Amino acid sequence: MLSLLPALGAQSQNSATPAAVITIDTKATTTPFPHFWEQIFGSGRAVLSLRESYRNDLRTVKSATDFDAVRFHGILMDDVGFYDPNAHTQNPGQAAVTVDAGTYNFSYVDQIYDGLLANHVRPFVELSFMPKKMASDPDKTQPFWYKPVVSPPKDYALWDQMITAFAQHLIDRYGIDEVSHWDFEVWNEPNLDFWAGKPAQSTYFELYDHTVLALKKVNSRIRVGGPSTAQAAWVTAFLDHCKQNNIPVDFVTTHVYANDTAKDVMHTDEQIPRDQMVCRAVSKVHNEIAASPFPHTPLLFSEYNASYANEPNVTDTIYMGPWLATTISQCDGLTEAMSYWTFSDVFEEQGVIKTPFYGGFGILAEDSIPKPAFNAFAMLHQLGDRRIKVDSDSVLATRRSDGSIVLALWNYGPPHGTGPTYTPPPADLGPTKTLTLKLSGTSQNASVQILRLDTDHGNVLKTFDSMGRPPFPTRDQITQLRAAGQPSPAEHASLHNGTLTITIPPQGLALVTIPGRR
Repeated sequence: MLSLLPALGAQSQNSATPAAVITIDTKATTTPFPHFWEQIFGSGRAVLSLRESYRNDLRTVKSATDFDAVRFHGILMDDVGFYDPNAHTQNPGQAAVTVDAGTYNFSYVDQIYDGLLANHVRPFVELSFMPKKMASDPDKTQPFWYKPVVSPPKDYALWDQMITAFAQHLIDRYGIDEVSHWDFEVWNEPNLDFWAGKPAQSTYFELYDHTVLALKKVNSRIRVGGPSTAQAAWVTAFLDHCKQNNIPVDFVTTHVYANDTAKDVMHTDEQIPRDQMVCRAVSKVHNEIAASPFPHTPLLFSEYNASYANEPNVTDTIYMGPWLATTISQCDGLTEAMSYWTFSDVFEEQGVIKTPFYGGFGILAEDSIPKPAFNAFAMLHQLGDRRIKVDSDSVLATRRSDGSIVLALWNYGPPHGTGPTYTPPPADLGPTKTLTLKLSGTSQNASVQILRLDTDHGNVLKTFDSMGRPPFPTRDQITQLRAAGQPSPAEHASLHNGTLTITIPPQGLALVTIPGRR
């Protein structure tokens, strides 16, 4: 009997569903499983990357995920100091003499990109937002705390010159062999209040046309894409526009969040659950590209997350483990890359952070405290690069190049609350899930390693709640929180006649590794 093996991880305080038997042929034909969900991360605006805390978090997430690129807003904004047609500098020895500093100042641009590359992370270059002295309406800003200017340029000749100078400088500094691996994305979410052109779509297309042509004139190897929309919008119209006007497009970008509405994304009246919305949107855009004049254009979702708002019961909690796993499972094969928004809560869109756990987008909280989402990414990074087909919506089976079998198992349940106010989790988050894995093609009594993320494993919030949720933790408390956020030690077990029974608590994620034969 398969159920004779004790259920690893059983928790008696939760009601359990009957064990489901999952059959896995580890020698079955596999499909490629590139780690598309962790290749790119978003972050706070460009100038924040100069902070030590940002770079520390960058290194931490790089070590856990080996991600390739980071995307942020605002490389053209005034706080980077890039564009100033009236710039002059004082000669320190001659107070009465000024020196023309030129229209473009690359000092911070270089420090920003040098800092990324020094940590083996490439820029994903979002070209935004408008320098005030180039804006047709410098007072037209978006409500973020740092008030980005979102109007079109007052003169596209000035914009073209700026984009040309920017691209040429990057090639001069880093070489085209490096820069040709970067992705250049034109603007951010022009279908929302990040773009003030009227009508929004046609004026954005004008911006895109000028930008891509200027970049390609510098070097045709520069990769450029758009429309960088929210809510998976405009892709069909964008590709039709590019075809009709002979405008280059190297990749498509758009965004979606799990709490976006079906009305906004799918243009339907249905209720799409939070664990299905992202991949419904990815599938929609994938199909739109396939039906377009450019059916083989790569698709990059340059923002995704479980929430576009600050929902502390969502992005700070263990909910993110099963949410991320099920999203990965569903989106496989539909997109080349997805950029999780964001890797760190060194972030100021809503203002200066007032408490470490407020529902921020980052997988690392303020003071480099690991959230459950960080542990989820670290665990899922260990999946192999070949996928084994399994008849289950709660199991991802993979094979590594060394022959190891790595399985992600989860027990999805909706968050216990939504909105901006944190509420402690109830004593019973829902039923446990028991899975009996019946494996063939591997040693029948192989050793097994199990990593867990759930209420009692890798969950810093349990400690933060016990502290009374201090808005400004002491240095000692920060040390305790960093320790509490670390992944739990691995459990060790063995298959029994090719069988393993494992129980997963509600909102739990487990990673099972069966080492390859040596």
